[in-house]
Amino acid sequence: MIPFKNRSNLEKYYVLIFESGLIMSLLIFVALAKLPISGSGEQEFTISEQSEVIAMEDIEQTKQEKRPPPPPRPVAPVAVPNDEIIEEQILDLDAELDINQEVDRLPPPPKEGEEESTSEEEDFFIAVEQMPVLKGGLKSIQKHIEYPKKARMAGIEGRVIVQFVVNEKGEVENPRVIRGIGGGCDQEAIRVVKLAKFEPGRQRGVTVRVQYSLPITFILKGNK
Repeated sequence: MIPFKNRSNLEKYYVLIFESGLIMSLLIFVALAKLPISGSGEQEFTISEQSEVIAMEDIEQTKQEKRPPPPPRPVAPVAVPNDEIIEEQILDLDAELDINQEVDRLPPPPKEGEEESTSEEEDFFIAVEQMPVLKGGLKSIQKHIEYPKKARMAGIEGRVIVQFVVNEKGEVENPRVIRGIGGGCDQEAIRVVKLAKFEPGRQRGVTVRVQYSLPITFILKGNK
């Protein structure tokens, strides 16, 4: 041990004493660390680290196949007793064809007169580029009217509409009353219409048959 005579010597060796004590404590600590530690029971701890792996798999899309329905079950055979007799059918294959036998006749073709009548009904136009024109106007017809006595006595007045066909020559064909008043006026209207003359109708510059209508007016003189 270093003798300290006075306080000055203590301050002089203070740093040396502190460093020596620090070195000694480090040596003791190292020596204790190297000593084996023994215990009554040994326990081993094992930590295993396992990482979870997620695998992505492609899922195929499946289609539901339409299967045909199963076939029907066969009909169970019916037992037939052995005593039953099945009748045999005899086919007459030697039958002869009678050539002289009358065959159903087809209906006769239409007569020529019927064909002509149907063709005449459709042999005219209802509207054309240039319609027929009555020569002289309605006055040329009205002046020929003779008032029927029956209609005069009954006081019948009105308008009769006559429909007809103007042919290629401007003449009246097949006049008929489509609206009448009676009392003999219908017949008189047809008579005066037959006297009418027309400029024929034209379609694309060609004269054609055209359906036409005219009103014939019946008025008593005293009622004008």
